[in-house]
Amino acid sequence: MISRDVVLGNLEGYDLKDAKIGVLASHSALDTCEGAASEGFRTVAVCQKGRDAAFSRYFRAQRDSAGNLTRGVVDDTIMLDKFNQIMQPEVQQDLMKRNALFVPNRSFTSYCSIDDVEDNYAVPMVGSRNLLRSEERGEERDYYWLLEKAGMPFPQKVEKPEDIDGLTIIKVHHAVKKLERGFFTAKDYDQFVEKSTELIAQGVLEPDFVEHARMEKYIIGPVFNLDFFYNPLEEKGEKTELLGVDWRFESSLDGYVRLPAKQQVELEEDGIIPEYTVCGHNMATIRESLLDKAFELAEKYVEATKKFYDPGIIGPFCLQTCVDKDLNFHIYDVAPRIGGGTNVHMSWGHPYGNTLWRTNMSSGRRLAMLVREAIEQERVDEIVT
Repeated sequence: MISRDVVLGNLEGYDLKDAKIGVLASHSALDTCEGAASEGFRTVAVCQKGRDAAFSRYFRAQRDSAGNLTRGVVDDTIMLDKFNQIMQPEVQQDLMKRNALFVPNRSFTSYCSIDDVEDNYAVPMVGSRNLLRSEERGEERDYYWLLEKAGMPFPQKVEKPEDIDGLTIIKVHHAVKKLERGFFTAKDYDQFVEKSTELIAQGVLEPDFVEHARMEKYIIGPVFNLDFFYNPLEEKGEKTELLGVDWRFESSLDGYVRLPAKQQVELEEDGIIPEYTVCGHNMATIRESLLDKAFELAEKYVEATKKFYDPGIIGPFCLQTCVDKDLNFHIYDVAPRIGGGTNVHMSWGHPYGNTLWRTNMSSGRRLAMLVREAIEQERVDEIVT
């Protein structure tokens, strides 16, 4: 892990009166930039050529002669051939010269190696640098390890394909779409072999996918991504906040389930198995009797991160859950940073965040508000790692 002294030494060179919010231009970057703009910050989006139009053109910021924002949210862009070039020393120096406080998202830790993120990225990062590795399934102390240590609920693990006895979901990365999932379900070992053979033939799975697969009992119920926020600077109210709830649109699964059951069976007989590629999100709420349970999960997670990943979670995190027929939560994924579905909060906020803060409060804006609070209180060192 890069020395904290190095990061704080770089922070000392910042003019925090002219602090900007920096982000890799993918995932939830628009929410991050919009939230920053709402709190009066200028923004820097690090783009990859060919994937930059939304940031470099269509949501580019325009300001009047007084510097007031009149259109868009992206003030400056840094154009790279590949996202992982953000690790180059000259790119890092560029960000720091711009006084950019960097917000990590999942694209940052997917396109860049987690080793580089931990050891070689010297830009002050808003959030918990050491927790980002916990999102890598299969690591010794991944989020499943952390959930178990915290006594939090997650789907029962199936150790090997031959043990499949009842509907099981097999989690593995897509063979071609490296940042996507190659998930599939099976009710028994024979179906596992049948489906996996077909998916290997289609190029969805690598032949040796089992080595890296996570198999667990399938929870039948709706999916809710709980977008939380932890403010380590809070001294009066609760430090843990629920900002919003979102759920996913997945291709080709969502189109598959809209078909009549007979056609679904026919598709499966033809070897067409739905994929779980996330292509969008929508907003949701949960019944109020579930709110206490949701907060209990969040508090357990916060305490576990403090115990095992000092200094613990800072800012946004997302507990991705299923709710079973008895209204129990089961956590199937954890994002120790801003979630992938927070763009649904963008600009107009979310009922929970808005209710708490009495204004439009998105995840991106709440993050920027934390940065503003830290600057005003001269406590930025407490929110960067």
